[in-house]
Amino acid sequence: MKLIDLRSDTVTRPGKEMLQAMMDAQVGDDVFDEDPTVKQLEEKAANLFGMEGGIFCPSGTMTNQIAIRISTLPQDEVICDHRAHIYNYEAGGLAYNSLVSVKLLDGDRGRFTADDVKNNVRPDDIHAPRTSLVSIENTMNKGGGSYYTIDQIGSIAETCRELGLNFHLDGARVFNALVETGESPEEYGQYFDTISICLSKGLGAPIGSLLLGTKEHMKKAKRVRKVLGGGMRQVGYLAAAGIYALDHHIDRLREDHQKARILGETLEALPYVDSVMPVDTNIVIFSLEEGISTSEYLAELDKKNIKAVPFGPNEIRFVTHLDFDDDMLSETVKSLRQITF
Repeated sequence: MKLIDLRSDTVTRPGKEMLQAMMDAQVGDDVFDEDPTVKQLEEKAANLFGMEGGIFCPSGTMTNQIAIRISTLPQDEVICDHRAHIYNYEAGGLAYNSLVSVKLLDGDRGRFTADDVKNNVRPDDIHAPRTSLVSIENTMNKGGGSYYTIDQIGSIAETCRELGLNFHLDGARVFNALVETGESPEEYGQYFDTISICLSKGLGAPIGSLLLGTKEHMKKAKRVRKVLGGGMRQVGYLAAAGIYALDHHIDRLREDHQKARILGETLEALPYVDSVMPVDTNIVIFSLEEGISTSEYLAELDKKNIKAVPFGPNEIRFVTHLDFDDDMLSETVKSLRQITF
């Protein structure tokens, strides 16, 4: 039986067309700023979001950490939701790389408001850290793929400008949000100081993320990328995969969302499921009935050649993606209905 991997949308592999684009790439030494395909990717992504420039990095963790580093000073504080990737999944990088603390909010499935920002900015007092950066995640991973609308983003951005705060977007799955709202990437550029986008999640590239911002931001970012070990050489082969992903894999994200909704509807009807978080994009998070452990459930899935990840004391996460096809969806629905406790 074919493995069905729903652990993450990072598990995809390049298809033949993407691989061919990689093999055909023109390359040079990117540390010397001589890789034409990297330059093409950076310019393409920056133009897409209406930003001045971009920098190609190995991971979204690196692009987020660079953004925090260039937007803060030691002893500053970053406002984010307590579910945020920058807080939970980047190995304490805020403290280690930038010497900053965090003010954790509790938004609606990870989405907080302009008023939440206003109410949590520190006073100008030597006893308190200086609030300098607000970071949102769109879509919100731990919020079950929840997303902000452009109006909500604009409201927070206006507050940040009024208060002199930098505004960062962890947009690892931003295209999942955009295909749902119908909004354009270019609208985002007017609101954020820095934007991180991931190419290796829903877009299906094998590696890579981009940080977007002003030319001055990118100049600072390149120095920080270097000290973090992110200076790469003939990396145009990977950049070519990113270009292909941006050209061909954005609109098809709707297919992942539809499959996720079918999984969510299936789970809601099963006796061993206590609740299912609203399915907005390609992430399905559900809670098991009391007495059923995540390890027991994952073992049952494993018997049916399905992989998933635990996402809390009694929670499981599924993520649909490019390599999860219709046949796999049918097989998964069938298998979920066969599991008993």
